Amino acid sequence: MAKYRTNLPQLAGDLFLTDGGLETTMLFHEGFDLPHFAVFPLFEDEKGQEAFKRYFHKYCGIASKYKVGFILEAVTWRASIDWATKLGYSKQGLDEILYKAVEYLIPYREQYENELSKYVISSAIGPRGDGYSPEKIMTADEAEDYHSGHIETLAKTETDMLTAFTLNYSDEAIGISRAAKTHQVPVVLSFTLETNGKLPTGQSLKNAIQQVEDDTDNYPSYYKINCAHPSHFEKIVATGEPWLKKIRSLRANASKRSHAELNEAEELDEGNPEELGNQYRQLREYLPNLNVLGGCCGTDHRHIEAICKACVN
Repeated sequence: MAKYRTNLPQLAGDLFLTDGGLETTMLFHEGFDLPHFAVFPLFEDEKGQEAFKRYFHKYCGIASKYKVGFILEAVTWRASIDWATKLGYSKQGLDEILYKAVEYLIPYREQYENELSKYVISSAIGPRGDGYSPEKIMTADEAEDYHSGHIETLAKTETDMLTAFTLNYSDEAIGISRAAKTHQVPVVLSFTLETNGKLPTGQSLKNAIQQVEDDTDNYPSYYKINCAHPSHFEKIVATGEPWLKKIRSLRANASKRSHAELNEAEELDEGNPEELGNQYRQLREYLPNLNVLGGCCGTDHRHIEAICKACVN
């Protein structure tokens, strides 16, 4: 039974961390080949399981050290039927992976959680298509139909919430939110932004969030930005407009490069962890509810600790 599904503790405003760039860590630091940028197949590999263990213990250790909460994110970003089929998984095989990915996180909560540090289990949802390029855009109804299958399965696990990452157009976000609402699981929607601070479709973040809110009767628990560097959207969030209160989480890239440049890069751009931490601290002054902090491409435990040190009160 899910522990926090009806009462997410991060909504109270205390500081929470998440992990960093899982895929880039496994690819560049751990040396795994990741077809379709998917990490969940590493559950089938003993070395992969050991890598996951090292990964999660590092981040939980940081949260424990600074006495802050933590969002344990299941490694299911690519675990939807289209991607699973490309990787050779059946629907049954996909369901087994979804259960395994959530169950894998429970011992970390049992080991590290205490009264000062709550550990929330989240299951990652990824876009149906490429996270950087919305080449085939679904309607909201199509997106709801596509994502309902794995969301229904995740709703039967001990996951407390869903987090949809790297969304690049609003209709898919709406479909995911509708499916989450049907299965009564809290959902967080995370949009990715280009260097101009807009979604890859050209839609503004403000407009995208408002469109989701209007269509879903304000169902998402909160919103997030991921896979973009703070320099790409700082001017937008510095405006102090009321809608910015809906943004509670950030998982930024270490690199200032565009998505197109990152796609072509053969080496990992790790940026500057201390600089990134200071940028997060500044963003918290602009975003009054920003309290769930992590990283995306190029970040690792060094960046997350730097972010925590810069932001912890």
